[in-house]
Amino acid sequence: MKENQKMEWKESWRDEFLSVICGFANAEGGKLQIGRNDNGEVVGVSGVQKLLEDLPNKIRDVLGIQVAVNLRRKRVRECIEIEVPAYTSPISLRGHYFQRSGSTTLELKGASLDRFLLRRQGRTWDAVPIPGVNVRNLSSLALKRFRALARNGGRVESGMLRESAASLLGKLKLFEGRMLKRAAVLLFHEDPEKYVTGAFVKIGFFRSETDLAYHDEVHGDLFTQVKTVTDLLVTKYLKASIRYEGLQRIEQFPVPEPALREAILNALIHRDYAKGAPVQIRVYEDRLKIWNPAVLPEGWTLEDLLRDHASLPYNPNVANAFFRAGEIEAWGRGIQRIFQACAEARTPEPQLRVSGHDLWIEFAFPPEYASTLLSERTTSSYGQTPEWGEKWGEKWGEKWGEKTTVKRIRIALAMRKNSKVTTLELSMLLGMVPTAMDRHLKAMRDNGSIIRVGPAKGGHWKVAG
Repeated sequence: MKENQKMEWKESWRDEFLSVICGFANAEGGKLQIGRNDNGEVVGVSGVQKLLEDLPNKIRDVLGIQVAVNLRRKRVRECIEIEVPAYTSPISLRGHYFQRSGSTTLELKGASLDRFLLRRQGRTWDAVPIPGVNVRNLSSLALKRFRALARNGGRVESGMLRESAASLLGKLKLFEGRMLKRAAVLLFHEDPEKYVTGAFVKIGFFRSETDLAYHDEVHGDLFTQVKTVTDLLVTKYLKASIRYEGLQRIEQFPVPEPALREAILNALIHRDYAKGAPVQIRVYEDRLKIWNPAVLPEGWTLEDLLRDHASLPYNPNVANAFFRAGEIEAWGRGIQRIFQACAEARTPEPQLRVSGHDLWIEFAFPPEYASTLLSERTTSSYGQTPEWGEKWGEKWGEKWGEKTTVKRIRIALAMRKNSKVTTLELSMLLGMVPTAMDRHLKAMRDNGSIIRVGPAKGGHWKVAG
């Protein structure tokens, strides 16, 4: 037996352990056993009778909760077990809130405390009203765009779409009394960042994890953000590979557009806006990664997210508006739709990773995309035919791996254009540090894909194939 979400051991009692009891009460309940060491062995506890009398009263007076304090015996040794029920109302220890997470007790602060208190009140973050914001402050263009989407989506009665803005927002349940909810500001305010820090998207193209080539920021209401981000990615950051079947020209993006759009929607609708950090999209030559601060439903793991599950949106008011606009499904199938779109397009299965409140989804580009894209972006600039780049990629792809292949094709292309190019010039031309370039050149010489003819100074390169 080990310490876990519902069990902790202490060798002796100290008042600081009231935080553990508070943590159990604010989570799923649990048991604190006094008189066990870190290995779970009963070592006994002194002053048993006094503790049995004092602890229930102390816990009641300090935490305001009732617990069961029982004597347990194992052979000749005794320990005390404090059994704590789960409480639906928030429990504090002298103004501080704790919660059990795994085998540790964490103090809740900042955004985590806000989430906890809202949950205990049966409320969500996006349902909190914002004083001082009224319908006149919202964007008429954003409301017009919603009406158009909803009309096409067919999930809103046509009569409702002809009503005033205030009436429409009321039907979407975006009022708390006479005040607009946070969801209304995110959905329809032209500058939601005035009220919600970090409510925008950053996009960057990276040559490496630390080498940012260029970037954009996307601001505005959420409907605008979804459209602008999608358009930017497919027009500026991703290039479609092109092939021909007979006379038909076929373009294919490395990430299927339906999967990409669904991932953007998920990131913007279900993110934790209390974190104050923007959604980040990082595009590389061989992959695309989307990060957003996310909060999984209580008790969920990554495995729960990946399998069929009920729809439990973190921002239900935001999600409802997007559903009414016909932009999303209502049955918790966003992740499945992403995987399905990738499977239908025969692109690699995306990878999801959850770490704390960080959720990453990564789309690896298809292996054939790199050589096709390279032939279009690079071979033309170096005066070579696309077929040469593709054949070279096929020849060395299995031996080197796709990422390495792309870099070495670029090196070879540069050498084909200028056989006397220097290592330093190659590094500057291809955006690589000289030490990395040296490693590539050595490996390429060792496997015979390039040959150095003559001395280091005055010689030239010869490319195989």
